[in-house]
Amino acid sequence: MPPQGQQAGSWVLYETDTVNNDSDAPVLVPPSAEKRVWKIVWRNVILFVLLHIGGVYGAYLFLTKAMWTTCLFAVFLYLCSGLGITAGAHRLWAHKSYKARLPLRLLLTLFNTLAFQDAVLDWARDHRMHHKYSETDADPHNATRGFFFSHVGWLLVRKHPEIKAKGHTIDMSDLWADPILRFQKKYYLALMPLICFILPSYIPTLWGESAWNAYWVCAIFRYVYVLNVTWLVNSAAHKWGSKPYDKNINPVETKPVSLVVLGEGFHNYHHTFPWDYKTAELGDYSLNFSKLFIDFMASIGWAYDLKTVSAEVVEKRVKRTGDGSHHVWGWDDKDVPSEEKKEATIINPDKIH
Repeated sequence: MPPQGQQAGSWVLYETDTVNNDSDAPVLVPPSAEKRVWKIVWRNVILFVLLHIGGVYGAYLFLTKAMWTTCLFAVFLYLCSGLGITAGAHRLWAHKSYKARLPLRLLLTLFNTLAFQDAVLDWARDHRMHHKYSETDADPHNATRGFFFSHVGWLLVRKHPEIKAKGHTIDMSDLWADPILRFQKKYYLALMPLICFILPSYIPTLWGESAWNAYWVCAIFRYVYVLNVTWLVNSAAHKWGSKPYDKNINPVETKPVSLVVLGEGFHNYHHTFPWDYKTAELGDYSLNFSKLFIDFMASIGWAYDLKTVSAEVVEKRVKRTGDGSHHVWGWDDKDVPSEEKKEATIINPDKIH
C-alpha cells in the first residue's frame, strides 16, 4: 500500500514533511507502482524468447558469415526503421514537433512499417499516454516497476486496468485525420510482413547472398536490434544518467542511448520540453542522427514548422529545477554544495556564472 497521503501512480503532496520533522513545508511524493499479480501472456513470452534467440544467431552470421554488402544493407535498414520511430512516430506524429509534406509522410510511414512496432496510430497513442501519465500505472511502460518491466516486461503481461481506463483521455483525432495513417492501420497485417521481413530477406539475394543469411541478418537480427535499442529509451533513459533540466522526474540524459537510438537519449530534456523537434538542447548533430535527417528534409522543403525552445527558456528551467549537472548553467543550482563550487572555480572557472 502507498504511504498515507499518496495514491498509487500519482504525484501528491504530504501535509507536512515526514522525513524532516523540523520543516512544515509540503513535499512532493513521487509516484509508485501499485503492487499487483502479473497476468503473464505466455504466447508473447515464447515469441520474444524465440525471436531473441534468432537475433543472437543473426548477429553471429552478421559478424562471421554474411557478405559485407548484406551487412551494410542491414545497417541501412536499421537507420531507416529507426527513423520510422524517432523522426516519424515519435517526433512527427506523437508530439507534432514539426510538420511534414506528403512525400515525407509516405517515406516515414514506410520506415515505420519496416520497424514493426505497431501502426503509428497505436504507437503514438501509447506514447502520448506515457507522457500524460508518466511513471504512473496509466503509463504503458511505467519505469517505477523496474528496468525489466520498462524495457520489455510491459509487452509480456496484461495491461494495467488504469491504461484502459484512461485511454479515452488521449485525443488522437489529429492522426486519424491523416489518410496515410488510416491506410497503414487498416492494412498493417499485410504491409508489415512484406516490408519488415519478406523484402529484407529477398533483396540481398539479388547480389548473391544466401536467402538463409539474408533472413537471419537483415530481417531477424536487424529487427531485434532495433527493438532493444528503442526499448532502452523506456528503461535505461529512465534510470541511469543526469537530470540537468528537471531533477524531479525520472528521465535522464544518457549519451550511449542517444548514440544507438539516433538521438533519443537526451530524455530529461525531452520530458521537460517534449515539443522540441530535436528532443535535445544540442544545436549540432552530435549523437542526433534524427535531427540531421529532419533538417535535411527541411532544407528540401519536405519538413517545415520545426518547433524548438529558446536558450533563455532552457536557462531559466535549468536554474529553477536542474540537478546542477548542466555544462553551462549547472553550477547556479542552489543545491550544489559550496565546496563543489569552489573546486569548480579552480578547475573550470569559465563555467561559473
